[in-house]
Amino acid sequence: MDTNEKTRYSDAELQEFKEIILDKLQIAREELAALTQSLSSPNANGTDDTAGTYKTLEDGSATLEKEQINQLASRQKKFIENLEAALVRIENKTYGVCRETGKLIQKERLRAVPHATLSMEAKMKQN
Repeated sequence: MDTNEKTRYSDAELQEFKEIILDKLQIAREELAALTQSLSSPNANGTDDTAGTYKTLEDGSATLEKEQINQLASRQKKFIENLEAALVRIENKTYGVCRETGKLIQKERLRAVPHATLSMEAKMKQN
């Protein structure tokens, strides 16, 4: 191993990643709020006067839609948790270090997936 190889990102680099993560966090929280809002609001389609024949289909469709929204909200919560954990790693200055190899995760990967904890090398071994 090259002794000049970096073992962690500089404070300036960590700051850049922190800004990326904070931006993604804000968007993710807004999307989660919108999903939660759509779950809590009553059906606003104004279908109360629709013929009874279609009511059963609509109920099934509404249930399926609520399940899908719940799944999206659940994924969004997990994404937010992962981003928040990445912020903690930035504070600890352990951000960007692969938890398998101990090497730095490529910047391109972190820009695309800022909560990544595995390098592509380690990720490929998992598959």
